Amino acid sequence: MSTQDLLPTDTTMGTLTLKVGDLAGMSAYYRTALALEVLDDGTDAVVLGRRGRAVVRLEAARHLHLAQPGQAGLFHTALLFEDQADLAAVVASAARHPLSSYVGSADHLVSEAFYFADPEGNGIELYVDRPRDTWDWSRDERGGRTVVMGSLPLPPRGYIEKHLTEAAVAQAESRSAAVGHVHLQVGDVDAAHRFYVDVLGFERTAGWHDQALFVSAGGYHHHMAMNVWNSRGAGPRKDTLGLGEVLIRVPVADEVAALADRLSHAGIGSHHTGAELRFEDPWRNQLRVAVAGPFGGIA
Repeated sequence: MSTQDLLPTDTTMGTLTLKVGDLAGMSAYYRTALALEVLDDGTDAVVLGRRGRAVVRLEAARHLHLAQPGQAGLFHTALLFEDQADLAAVVASAARHPLSSYVGSADHLVSEAFYFADPEGNGIELYVDRPRDTWDWSRDERGGRTVVMGSLPLPPRGYIEKHLTEAAVAQAESRSAAVGHVHLQVGDVDAAHRFYVDVLGFERTAGWHDQALFVSAGGYHHHMAMNVWNSRGAGPRKDTLGLGEVLIRVPVADEVAALADRLSHAGIGSHHTGAELRFEDPWRNQLRVAVAGPFGGIA
């Protein structure tokens, strides 16, 4: 793959859209459990974030049902925080919320992460990156660079006791948060590589025994991941509650046009408006690539 076929190095993830059955209840959860503030409050959708930056968009979809086990879709949305004190504050808040489901935690060597599920079962990762100069890179079997990631124990109680401060709790909503990466459930890892690497232009940064793929732009550990742990062999997903849209942000419209050309050359349909591009992956997960705006690409 030539450098012209890669996503730009300053690609970032934008606002993630979730289709929800209880808009008021889910909005309240993301406000109170994750200390997000409402940036835009409509009848059918609510946008939440911090410091004016949108993180999650909740879209009312009362007519839809929960996804069936084994279906493709969202594995988790990963929210990135500035430092360990900010992470400890939001983990403590999420853990105290009666509607949170705690899933686990891990020191991934490149990051420290805690996992929850929201009241409608959507996975949430709360994490902070370790300094980039501590990440360990090597060569994989394909000849590309791969980042070393692990899953070492990270006890939540000890983490909170060590890093939580009164200032971090008091100032939570004024501290930044962003979608650091999005992790999807798909039916086949090789097909995911062909789509997300060969066509979209992400670079492969890690794999896991043909069960998971991690991809990024600009040398990040991963902006997106895909796994088959619960969904091997899954076909195109039905329209359900859960994942609505993954937004990828690029700096200029020329990058959107270049991706539109790559999709067209690969025979993948898309809708291109000039400033943004909408399309689906092989499992009908909705993706949008847009030039970053004041709401992170949200109109």
